[in-house]
Amino acid sequence: MPTAEKFIQDNGAEVHDKVRIETETLTYEGLILPKHKFSGEHIIMIKLDNGYNIGVSMEGAKMTILSKAKQTDYSPVRKINNENLGNITILGTGGTIASFVDYKTGAVSPAITAEQLVNSVKSLDEIANINAIPLFSLASEDMNPSHWEDIAKKVKEIHDSKKHGIVIAHGTDTMAYSAAALSFQLPEIAHPIVFTGSQRSPDRPSSDAHLNLAGAAKTAMSDIGEVCIAMHETTNDKTVAIWRGNRTRKSHTSKRDAFTSPNELPLGIVSKNIEWKQKYKPTSKETILEAGFDNNIGMVWSHPGLNEEDWQKMTSGKNGIVIAGTGLGHIKSELLDIVGKTAKDIPVAMTSQCLSGTTNLNVYRNGRELSEKGVIEAYDILPETALVKMMWLSKHRPNRIRELMGENLVGEISNSRKMK
Repeated sequence: MPTAEKFIQDNGAEVHDKVRIETETLTYEGLILPKHKFSGEHIIMIKLDNGYNIGVSMEGAKMTILSKAKQTDYSPVRKINNENLGNITILGTGGTIASFVDYKTGAVSPAITAEQLVNSVKSLDEIANINAIPLFSLASEDMNPSHWEDIAKKVKEIHDSKKHGIVIAHGTDTMAYSAAALSFQLPEIAHPIVFTGSQRSPDRPSSDAHLNLAGAAKTAMSDIGEVCIAMHETTNDKTVAIWRGNRTRKSHTSKRDAFTSPNELPLGIVSKNIEWKQKYKPTSKETILEAGFDNNIGMVWSHPGLNEEDWQKMTSGKNGIVIAGTGLGHIKSELLDIVGKTAKDIPVAMTSQCLSGTTNLNVYRNGRELSEKGVIEAYDILPETALVKMMWLSKHRPNRIRELMGENLVGEISNSRKMK
């Protein structure tokens, strides 16, 4: 049996042509899609008129070409600056916000350029003059500390040369890590830095990309001097919440309002204008850069099955450890001695797995023993932020990690340290 590609070719068709495929029992009409690695050799992928993609077996099938594909020009549109508006830069790094399906041709594209992304959101024309720069084209799970460093260096360059705010279009899965990483690398910023993304690609009718980009752009035009995240406030397509970047996590896999900040309200809500909800640090005179991380920091998730052998394997050779402890910051009693031995050699910081509240090593016996053995209390720093913080401290303040892990450097520890 010939492959799907040869079957299409033998029928004089090409990818993106509209065809009718008739089998013994069913008939389908749609656009031929490019084959991907998950489809079988004898499966033809087509996009139906209702927008859904399906796979059709070519076995015993007959194909008729209904219309040939039209060529589509995806070259970016050059826009004339509006002298009445300010300027911002949008850095493209990839993620869902930079992915799309072309419903006109059926072509599935893994990424669009930063300029195409900007041009797809017409409301941006009334907010700012936008300079679009593609930096990476990565799924957020493929981001690593070297990318965090590259982003920070590019931000510093733009702040110094362009002297305006920046929106970073980023995948949502690790956005909180990247935002935290920039907050430590750029402790003082002269212009706003706003991360945004989307849970659904920009071309889909249910996409949150357009509102998020518009909200992020407005935030980038403000005087906020903190790295922040701008994403849907609710599932409704009305308002965007501004979150402190190093105190935010993605708390839902797919909802529009996936982001939240444990122990804190959003910094502001964006609709037509920004309604600020709490105090924020204003912009500084200069953007300060201390880029780079020590990748040799580990994280250990405390759980009932954790044993000494696990601990040794996960901590051996590391320059520091962050524990995501249970409750107020605990780990099982049988591990107290080995954790204490590790804490004598390298910094060990305790965070909590809980979604709200703070660590408190003074309440229970195990907590007190951990504190006495030198484990650092990290209060309500999120575990992921604590990891990024120790990676940064190990690179730039290696002799002060134990002192600084429990101190609020750039807003990563809330002032309240709520226990309720």
